[in-house]
Amino acid sequence: MEHEVFVPVPAERLREVLDDPARVARAVPGLQQDAGAEPVAGRLKIRVGSHSVTYRGAVRVSRRDDGSYAVEGEAEESRGSGSVELTLRIALRDAEDGCTVTYDGTASADGRITDFPAEAVEGAVTRLLNRFAEHLATAATQGTDDERAGAGAGAEEQTPADLGLTEEPPAPERPSAFGADRPAPSRGPADEEDEEEDEDIAEAAHARRTMIGRSAEEVDHAPPRGRYAPVPAPQTVSPPAPLRWAAPAAALAVASAIVAVRALRRRR
Repeated sequence: MEHEVFVPVPAERLREVLDDPARVARAVPGLQQDAGAEPVAGRLKIRVGSHSVTYRGAVRVSRRDDGSYAVEGEAEESRGSGSVELTLRIALRDAEDGCTVTYDGTASADGRITDFPAEAVEGAVTRLLNRFAEHLATAATQGTDDERAGAGAGAEEQTPADLGLTEEPPAPERPSAFGADRPAPSRGPADEEDEEEDEDIAEAAHARRTMIGRSAEEVDHAPPRGRYAPVPAPQTVSPPAPLRWAAPAAALAVASAIVAVRALRRRR
């Protein structure tokens, strides 16, 4: 099997990643590393079409004298008796604005992977190699960014005295218009209307809070409160019983006196 992938990273930066087993393990897509095992060891799930097979194994990456890298690995199915052995050669070739990663190798497998079509298996392996190259380029780019950040931090740590600069006295602060005393704004009819609306909202919220936790029957029969409460009818004030008969008795007494006076005048 032969396959090539272009990445926009210099070949020398990719070699730095391939020389570090820990960074290689992080570049393998979908690898779940085992605690306490080799750097490039763990479980790897490969999706073939609508199926997936999970392998558990290890991979060793070593640099050759010609600048290429030899990859050897073996793994077994985590839920089966199948196994796979891999022998791969990775070569890096400088190209314009990056480099070309060339894969060349062979693999032998048995178990569930042999039940899938050869085209589907080849497509799954190609996607895995493409993503591996992309992750290598990402790891190399992150390393460059970290170095630049470290260099920038070292430059920031230098004091003005080390650079031969003198500190200038701070400029006097100008009085801010926001700190000046200003008369309180006058209240107008709009402000009073806003306050009335706020009071109405507060009363409605209080009514809702008082209804929470009460049964439906209690809520239906509970009298409304606040501005929605009914206005009580005016009550008529009735005078006490003695005062009620005082006026007719006084009128009767006056009429009787008038009649008696007239009768006495006639007799004379």
